[in-house]
Amino acid sequence: MTRFDADTAADRRKLFADAVTAHRERGSAFLTIEVEPPREELQFGESDEAGDGDAADDENSPPPWIQFAEKTFNLDCTDEELSRLHDLLDDYPEFRVDEQTEPEEAEGTNLRISARSDANRLASFLDRAFAEVYDQPDDYRAWVVQI
Repeated sequence: MTRFDADTAADRRKLFADAVTAHRERGSAFLTIEVEPPREELQFGESDEAGDGDAADDENSPPPWIQFAEKTFNLDCTDEELSRLHDLLDDYPEFRVDEQTEPEEAEGTNLRISARSDANRLASFLDRAFAEVYDQPDDYRAWVVQI
């Protein structure tokens, strides 16, 4: 693999499929994909305190991420994202939630979803999950941060 980011649906799906294939060929422990956080344009000299607090809150929350290991996706969701994820899974009947936990030290739910499919189908799910579950814009940039 020679590229690690993409910001159009077609390029992201190709990137994700290539990353899944590389993960499988290498036999690596897992593959991690993250969304690049939106770039907030601050004026020179402006601090986080100058705004309404939303920028500071966004900085403290990590960008959406999804891991894939062997045949399992691992991701965290808020309650709202969890509802959207279940809607998305309706389009992927071959995928199923194997484990769902709500750690006390974190807000939200961690899910493990078994996904036995080809690289292109997995890539489609990944792109749609970022767009629909995590509510990313059409031109969101995704990074393969670990293979």
